[in-house]
Amino acid sequence: MAKIGIIYFSGYGHTKKQAEAVHEGAAGVAGADVEIFVVDQDGDLPEGAWEKLTGLDAFIYGSPTYMGGPAWQFKKFADASSKPWFEQKWKNTIAGGFTNSGTVNGDKFSTISYFITLSQQHSQIWLGTGLMPANTKANGPEDVNWTGGFSGALAISPADAGPDEAPRKGDLETAKLYGRRLAEYAVEVKG
Repeated sequence: MAKIGIIYFSGYGHTKKQAEAVHEGAAGVAGADVEIFVVDQDGDLPEGAWEKLTGLDAFIYGSPTYMGGPAWQFKKFADASSKPWFEQKWKNTIAGGFTNSGTVNGDKFSTISYFITLSQQHSQIWLGTGLMPANTKANGPEDVNWTGGFSGALAISPADAGPDEAPRKGDLETAKLYGRRLAEYAVEVKG
């Protein structure tokens, strides 16, 4: 079994919904054992999580984009990962990431870039979405990869929309397909 961890923080529930879609896609892959690790409101992981992270074959990072980057709670997790970094315990594992913000752009790519940099410091192998964008006049929020994310899964959660309304169908399907791609690749590499 390829062990896959989804490590994320969610401030208002939108990123949680996105993480659940990533999980759904990854968990549907035969040979994938997927676990969610929630970074709490204080920026901490559950007890015993650090030990489990060392045994993962793939890491999927997630955070809302606040003020042009990941939430401080996720950043606290990333800073604490300097202990496994020092011994390169996550080297040659697979990595990917997802984020959402209230606007179409919202500087989401800054958060994805942060995840990519974190993965490269850990000597991980970054895997993008592998999804073509829905970029014609006929396309909209219900379509897969409407936001045009290639490096990671992007979602839009309008500021006045609750988690029951956003991310929308297309963004959640994008997250699901990305989770599946990461899991399939992890299983293939582990194979």
